[in-house]
Amino acid sequence: MTKTQIIHRSCPWPIGFPTPKATAAFGAGGNSGLSDANCMEQLLVQCATAVEANDATLAQQILWVLNNIAQPDGDSTQRLAYAFLRALISRAAKSGTCMMLDAAVASSSPTISTHKFSVTELASFVDLTPWHRFGFTAANSAILDAVEGFSIIHIVDLSLTHCMQIPTLIDAVASRLAGPPLIKLTVAGATEDIPPMLDLSYDELGAKLVNFARSKNVNMEFRVIPSSCTDGFSSFIEEIRSEQLVQGNNSTNEALVVNCHMMLHYIPEGTLSSISSFDAAGSPNSSYRTTFLKNLRRLDPTAVVLVDEDADFTSNDMVCRLKSAFNYLWIPYDTMDTFLLRGRGDGGSGGSKEREWYEGDLCWKIENVVAQEGAKRVERAEPKGRWVQRMRNAGFRGVGFSEDGVAEVKGMLEEHAAGWGLKREEEDLVLTWKGHNVVFATVWVLAS
Repeated sequence: MTKTQIIHRSCPWPIGFPTPKATAAFGAGGNSGLSDANCMEQLLVQCATAVEANDATLAQQILWVLNNIAQPDGDSTQRLAYAFLRALISRAAKSGTCMMLDAAVASSSPTISTHKFSVTELASFVDLTPWHRFGFTAANSAILDAVEGFSIIHIVDLSLTHCMQIPTLIDAVASRLAGPPLIKLTVAGATEDIPPMLDLSYDELGAKLVNFARSKNVNMEFRVIPSSCTDGFSSFIEEIRSEQLVQGNNSTNEALVVNCHMMLHYIPEGTLSSISSFDAAGSPNSSYRTTFLKNLRRLDPTAVVLVDEDADFTSNDMVCRLKSAFNYLWIPYDTMDTFLLRGRGDGGSGGSKEREWYEGDLCWKIENVVAQEGAKRVERAEPKGRWVQRMRNAGFRGVGFSEDGVAEVKGMLEEHAAGWGLKREEEDLVLTWKGHNVVFATVWVLAS
């Protein structure tokens, strides 16, 4: 078949009419059924494979089809596919593998914009779904159980959501029968711009939290330590450890709780290139994550709470990552359609604006998984089973959630759309959507 080069009105790069080879890749039946999730996934995988193989002709043909069926304002599957389409275009432009595509797509690859939230906006944003609230509720119940009887609670917070969990915890300790404890909150102020992002500094955020605690008659100290995921938070943990050595670590009245909320998967999984004196617990062959957990154990924490997404984005093969991400990230797109009106832009409802913010962050995640490599690829989620083994290897043992804590999580889920569920896996809790694992919550203490 002779290919005639054209420019489609909705496709800004040169394309060719689909050839028999492309038709076979798309599946029989022309365009009918192409919006089905399985067909979308097959098209994306074929396109990703073509991009990686430098098959620019096939990549162009599949991109043309995707461009016509993946709509930014369509149903959840179309919007999901559109996000992956953007990511593949971005990868083709950055990698230089498809030279025929580079010049055409470089100027047309859309820029992903992420919203900077005010504190009020972010608080409302994380309340949209249980994606974060599940972890907040489970973690706070475990923290309250762990610190019972302590007059000082030191919380080391490594959280993606900028302390949005803390006000509820302050509320809970304020009503403690023995009187509220002193809360010392130490926050890892990560320097990387990872969504969701705030429009104010951590010092300003800390002042708001201290004022809120004071309004509840709770004394609170706030401190932020500038830190980075890229070094496995080594300087952050080292500073806390150094202060323990100076102040002494024998206080029976102070509980140290480390709260890790969807932040640890940003620690690189690669092996350490160099190890500081503090990192003696590691070895040249240790990963940043393994060394972080071993150094965390050296802090002698009363409890460690680990909440994260139950997904696997760690493969070195981009096509494998794309498939894994597609089969996980359909969930947030699907949930959007249960409570937010479809539509984008400023002219629609408030729901459309919230959707734009929410899906903007998802597009950032998808592009990072698909289009980035090396140090720039920071979205490296690991499934629960792998984190459980990491924690055990580092000298921790899992402990279960109390029945009261489980009841609180169930009560929170009742406030959201049908489809969300909770299951228990040994000591752990797992949030589900339509039976699929979404987020896990685990609690850990020292093994001996």
